[in-house]
Amino acid sequence: MQVVGCSNCGAQNRVDEARLAKGEAKCGRCGQRLMGANESKPVNITDQTFEREVLQARGRPVLVDCWAPWCGPCRMVGPILDQLAAESAGRYRIAKLNVDDNHQTAARFQIASIPTMLIFKDGQLIDRLIGAQSKEVIAEHLQGALRSAA
Repeated sequence: MQVVGCSNCGAQNRVDEARLAKGEAKCGRCGQRLMGANESKPVNITDQTFEREVLQARGRPVLVDCWAPWCGPCRMVGPILDQLAAESAGRYRIAKLNVDDNHQTAARFQIASIPTMLIFKDGQLIDRLIGAQSKEVIAEHLQGALRSAA
């Protein structure tokens, strides 16, 4: 058993590590999904997991990094997103979508150049950043998403 604080209401919850790792653990007070240590890293998403991981996410913004392994600017942005994920403290989530392997989602959101970062809140696309951006610019857009009532 592990004690995990809820990012929504602050309640301390005793949870089974296996449930936490699978993303099945919920706060006993407010019902919010609890986040384990793996939440401090970007999550890889696919066409199959996009709906669940991004569009069904509620309460906090999700930044989706649309990238490809051969893209130099994408590789420059990668460590920045790793840092932002580590600093998120559960306020937002960072996800990575390899556009070479996930054509359906890339086409759905008209990804014409990479890197492109899409910011979603409560299942709605609220912001888009195109091209390599500095940590400060990305963080500013995430702060805007946190303030939005989308």
